[in-house]
Amino acid sequence: MNCFVIKELEAKNVADGVEMRVISGEKMTMVFFNLDKGVEIPEHSHPHEQMGTVMRGSVELVVGREKRTVKKGGAYHIPSNVVHSGRCLEASSEVLEVFSPPREDLKT
Repeated sequence: MNCFVIKELEAKNVADGVEMRVISGEKMTMVFFNLDKGVEIPEHSHPHEQMGTVMRGSVELVVGREKRTVKKGGAYHIPSNVVHSGRCLEASSEVLEVFSPPREDLKT
């Protein structure tokens, strides 16, 4: 069994105001995001199924044609190949996302 301390994982700044820490497994990838207020995640899609939860703060998600605000304690599911985007609504929001199959582009 592997155990991790999130704060000790390598932090990558992937865009202004977006920091992520990644744990890659055989069949899934888990990503911890720290987002600054107002940060926008551009519209995109990928073949990975995606689930997430907001651990602190809130985010606005657009999945397909549906827009929702997800607050701390809320969770969401994004099917494979569905166009989606997001925006951080509060300072220092934290989001945990899981992807399957693994995100090869995010492996450490």
